[in-house]
Amino acid sequence: MHLFASHLGTFEVEHDAAGQPSLRPFRLDPDPSPVGMAYLDLARHPSRILSPMVRRSWLEAPTDPATRRGRGFDDYVAVSWDQAARLVADALARTRDRLGNEGVFGGSYGWASAGRFHHAQSQLKRFLNLTGGFTSAVNTYSYGAAGVLLPHVLGPDYKDACDTAPSWSDIAASCRLLVGFGGFRLSNAQVEAGGTGSHRAAPALRDYVGNGGRMVVFSPSAADAPEGAEHHFLRPNTDTAVMLGLCHTLLVRGRADHDFLARCTTGFEPFARYLLGEDDGEPKSAAWASAISGVPEAVITWLALELADTPSLINLSWSLQRARFGEQPYWAAIALASMAGHVGERGCGFAFGLTAVNSVGQPVRRLKGPSFEQGRNPVGHYIPVARITELLEGEHRTIAYNGRILPLPKIGLVWWAGGNPFHHHQDLGRLARAFRNPETVIVTDSVWTATARHADIVLPAALPFERNDIAASSRDNWLVYSRQVLPPPDNVLTDHDGLRRIARVMGLEEDFSEGRSEAEWVAHLYDGYRTRYPELPPAEMFFAQGYAGLDIDAAAPAPADHFRAFVTDPSARPLRTPSGLIELFSETVAGFDYADHPGHPSWMQPEECLLSPLAKKHGFHLLSPQPSTRLHSQLHGAGPSQSAKRDGLERVEINPGDAAALGLAEGDVAEIYNERGRILASVALAPHLMQRVLVLPTGGWFDPVDGVDHGGNPNTLTAIRPTSTLAQATAPNSCLVSIRRADPRETA
Repeated sequence: MHLFASHLGTFEVEHDAAGQPSLRPFRLDPDPSPVGMAYLDLARHPSRILSPMVRRSWLEAPTDPATRRGRGFDDYVAVSWDQAARLVADALARTRDRLGNEGVFGGSYGWASAGRFHHAQSQLKRFLNLTGGFTSAVNTYSYGAAGVLLPHVLGPDYKDACDTAPSWSDIAASCRLLVGFGGFRLSNAQVEAGGTGSHRAAPALRDYVGNGGRMVVFSPSAADAPEGAEHHFLRPNTDTAVMLGLCHTLLVRGRADHDFLARCTTGFEPFARYLLGEDDGEPKSAAWASAISGVPEAVITWLALELADTPSLINLSWSLQRARFGEQPYWAAIALASMAGHVGERGCGFAFGLTAVNSVGQPVRRLKGPSFEQGRNPVGHYIPVARITELLEGEHRTIAYNGRILPLPKIGLVWWAGGNPFHHHQDLGRLARAFRNPETVIVTDSVWTATARHADIVLPAALPFERNDIAASSRDNWLVYSRQVLPPPDNVLTDHDGLRRIARVMGLEEDFSEGRSEAEWVAHLYDGYRTRYPELPPAEMFFAQGYAGLDIDAAAPAPADHFRAFVTDPSARPLRTPSGLIELFSETVAGFDYADHPGHPSWMQPEECLLSPLAKKHGFHLLSPQPSTRLHSQLHGAGPSQSAKRDGLERVEINPGDAAALGLAEGDVAEIYNERGRILASVALAPHLMQRVLVLPTGGWFDPVDGVDHGGNPNTLTAIRPTSTLAQATAPNSCLVSIRRADPRETA
């Protein structure tokens, strides 16, 4: 079977009478992504990079600081691969001679390919490690705050989003009340890093509700609540306050499960004092939470008692921890579930990110196979990924992070492959200025993103359907042989072949390639999977059939059992925390003495929210969820993404009452602005949205024209301010803006 695999799933390839290929749904996928079927739209798209390109002024004077001002604006000169390879090798040598290998920043963060071999990050990092190493980045934009906090609270085994959620099969069997903070954006469930053969998350959620499962959702948008769920509006960034109000109600009503708290948690006493207001004089009551969040006091009181009486699961969307103090709602959810006493019960407790991607909650055996070997990085310097701007600005010597002080080396060369920080980073104007500081910027990509337009050397890469690979997710149970659908354009190479050419110039080709061809690398990776899982079919059968996996034909699920053994006997099966228990108060975190991150779950008001003084000037809270018609900024040029625009502009949702008060109508061109920037977007009236909230999905291509971003990227407006000192994670969902009708001269 001829299959193409992507982060949006697996698709079958068919050809028409003229031999032209198209994609259709994989026959074994119950809920295929319509967006993924548009991948081939990019094959000969005008945005393709068709040869190595060098920014003209940099080519003429690569070491002259004055030329850096042209990044983002200059024109480019086409060069041969041989010349590009020499230019890259020379730039690396200059940087190493002047600043050492720590002066090279190998950013390379993104979703370039689902393939295990043609994985842009791994390919680049293997190459840079062979050249002596580089300054790297840790964590993700998707799950950065939670990924740092949860090891302190639950232990390092629970760093990943999938490692806390019960399985959908157990939820269906035993959970009687599913409470969602941040909601369930079902379009996100199209996505899985590494791909999948079977989208099951959205159908599982629909089945739960359809079979009578009770669901209560708190979100600024009723669209985040599936049909059949009970929805309650709350002000953005106030979820922690509601959960603390629920905790307080359980405590003062005598409904907290003190047996569970005594056996399975530590630190409840200081947390209880905080709830009762004994230290700050402010009880975190249902009335207090209602005043902050806008959720009726009666709803909070009712739900607290329901949580105590009913086998329940509390789920938080990933978006909640992408906000100022985003660690706190996750910690508060763990505290709330512990006080309700259902942690460790089948299908109950807490979960993070059900439907955020396809894999969370999937009742499958995970296929933990090999990846393309990156080697060892001799350089020990790293940053949290969301702190790129501070690193490149060169004005900051150190940064505090998770109990450490990280030195920030001076960066002379940036190399980004397969990603687009001018999509997912914050305050893009400031990022653009920071990108003008290093001597050299290299970008490997397939299309002219804003990141590519800020490069000095641009290396064209083949798209995922232009090469052969094995696609697999370490959170899933599928392996897919993704076969080439179309050849890449002339002068366009895979990431591996492009780096191999540069390695040849530097005398590293044999070390980099190990003498293997693409086919031999793919076969080598599959052999690694079979070594770990002998039940997988022989290579000949796998490559002929096009897919394999663990129990993909079995009817019986493999449900998660994360906390059941621990709760049954905490002393025999302790967590890997300092206490061996769930830490509702962390001595470690408290010992860091961070003013913006106390030692227990706490309510802290963001500097930018509808309760803050700045809201008098900028009266709207901007939320920027993942887009439903593309993968982050990928597939921006494909049909679904383009069709979702209006007159070439991204659409911003606004409550009809707010629009009427501002004199805005459906389809009007609006300017959204604050001190960080200005963008244009088309007005979309959204009755499901609470007032004073705007929703503009990410992924629009940053396109500043005379200071106004015509691409409609919300990160033109979001603050670079972190979640907290602990995680230093991204916080775009704490953002205040103003909106008005655009000046017609700017839209002409």
